[in-house]
Amino acid sequence: MMLSDAVYAALGIGALAAAVVPRIVFRRPLSMPMVFLAAGVLVAVLPFPLPTVDPVRDRLWVEHVTEVCVIVSLMGAGLAINRPVRLRAWAGTWRLLGITLPLTVAATAATAAWLLGWPPAAALLLAAVLAPTDPVLAAEVRVGEPTDAEQDEDEVRFTLTSEAGLNDGLAFPFVLAALALAATAGSGWSANWLGGWLLTDVLGRGAVGLATGLVTGRLLGRMFFRAKASALRLSEHMEGFVALGATFVSYGIAELLQGYGFFAVFVTACTIRAAERSHGYHKVLHEFTEQIERLLTAVLLFLLGGFLATGGLAALTWQGALLSGLLLLVVRPVTGWVAQIGHPAGPRERLVTSLFGIRGIGSLFYLAYALGHDGFAGRAEQLWAVVAFTVLTSVMVHGAAATPVITRLDRLRRRSGEPP
Repeated sequence: MMLSDAVYAALGIGALAAAVVPRIVFRRPLSMPMVFLAAGVLVAVLPFPLPTVDPVRDRLWVEHVTEVCVIVSLMGAGLAINRPVRLRAWAGTWRLLGITLPLTVAATAATAAWLLGWPPAAALLLAAVLAPTDPVLAAEVRVGEPTDAEQDEDEVRFTLTSEAGLNDGLAFPFVLAALALAATAGSGWSANWLGGWLLTDVLGRGAVGLATGLVTGRLLGRMFFRAKASALRLSEHMEGFVALGATFVSYGIAELLQGYGFFAVFVTACTIRAAERSHGYHKVLHEFTEQIERLLTAVLLFLLGGFLATGGLAALTWQGALLSGLLLLVVRPVTGWVAQIGHPAGPRERLVTSLFGIRGIGSLFYLAYALGHDGFAGRAEQLWAVVAFTVLTSVMVHGAAATPVITRLDRLRRRSGEPP
């Protein structure tokens, strides 16, 4: 009974803190994730009767909670983006997805094989797990709430948010590639899996995710804004929890059809937004998803801090720590900059976009998912140590840098009279 009472108290304090902390750290070189991560470490080393989560032992629980957090954040990101989906308007996003993402996976896998001496499948898995980006963990570098204007988002915030919205789903084929390689070749190398992977996991599941997102988004958009029956025209009732319904419907249908649910959710959100772009209901839906996302993120980072403080980094070697640093400080900035060569954004914007390849909740989900399959159980502790350390480093470095860097960028833009 005492343990459950302590958990209730901790949940209550955490929920209140999730509402207060963002306002306290606003415009400071801090972020809410930094605070909750540090709180998790502090509470874990104090004699409080709170349970700790071991992602190896509690793999299934971690997988599903991180899964929910990711899909809720994807719905919020898609609803927040004001810019219509067009080839030229989203040019920076396509460059990061088509160039930076595969180059990051290849460079990280090669580095893991060289530094850690891991077999190809394990190196590819680590690279795929660390591929998704997550601006949720540094709120200054993501777009804000929905507005009426299509072009009021600055290029950095838009590109990082749209990139994260799509690469959470597009990283899945690389994770499945690692699983296929492990099943085919074990600790060696084989190309026998490539044909089936390209046809099924890249083209087939990607097409299903895209189609599910478009169809679901159009049907829901029509129902929300243009249904003949008032009870179905939900935009008139302004109930925010409808966003969760849209999220779970899109994700569930895509997964049942063997498509990429993450991809489907983001496409659904963008399609709903396009159905009636200037309607105030988008703001209601976005605010609700943002609140749920903030609560889930706070809980997960608090638990991650506890895991780190109770031996989560015991399996971390200096090679693993070096790999994390190279990914965040070399691989992502270089591949991000290469992808933007020729992009009309200014050099400052290209530099900041390249630097803020933040790693977060998506990486935790992918690793928990992959470890539910055969082939990597023997490296679970090592994989969790490297991934957890990478997320920790990203939260601290990017969280501290986001506010001063973006504030400086905004100031320079206003001073020079440049448009967003």
